[in-house]
Amino acid sequence: MQNKENPYPNNGEANGHGTRTTAAVTRLRELIVTGELKPGQRISERSLLEQHADLSRTPLREALKILDTEGLVELRPNRGAYVTRLSMAQIDAAMEVLIGLENIAATASCARISDAELADIESLHQQMLASFKQRDLLAYFSINQAIHQRIVDGAHNPALSRIYRNEAQQIRRYRYAGNIEQSRWRHAVAEHEQILEALRSRDGLLLRELLRAHHSRGWDVTRALLATELG
Repeated sequence: MQNKENPYPNNGEANGHGTRTTAAVTRLRELIVTGELKPGQRISERSLLEQHADLSRTPLREALKILDTEGLVELRPNRGAYVTRLSMAQIDAAMEVLIGLENIAATASCARISDAELADIESLHQQMLASFKQRDLLAYFSINQAIHQRIVDGAHNPALSRIYRNEAQQIRRYRYAGNIEQSRWRHAVAEHEQILEALRSRDGLLLRELLRAHHSRGWDVTRALLATELG
């Protein structure tokens, strides 16, 4: 799959070897988000290298270190790397923080976002709609997450953006699961149309309420889907 938009930061990697590390980070994130690598599973470097010809050993190990700092992977001394497994209580807490951060960002973003930044979000929205029509869930989800990050970034508060990004990365795999439910996916797209319109109108109070409702509805569905998996 070739994404037009890469929503993930490249952690300052440069060309050459750094580019291979960045590609390995992106690939591992996708494997974790889609559930191919499951929460609590030990990550076998050998298996990954055998199954994915585009990965090589040193970039893979560097990628694991990066994902460890993001909370997606746990590096355990003398035991290897494991996909982080969160409890429902931990995910609930993270979602509460994310909703609160977007509430803070909404009015500030409507007041401070530039026309160029708004145009960027509008472009991402169109890409997201195209992914939805193509039923490309991974591309849709990646762009969707980028839109939410851009809305927060529009508040022009670096601390807020950094905290939001870090919290969002840790529960990315669990939020992806909610989109598997088809009716919720359709409703989420409609809700994003309303969110974009509120941002265009620079109506901070409306945007705040739309974002809160959007996340609350989505998390209700996701939580039910995860209940069996997490126990």
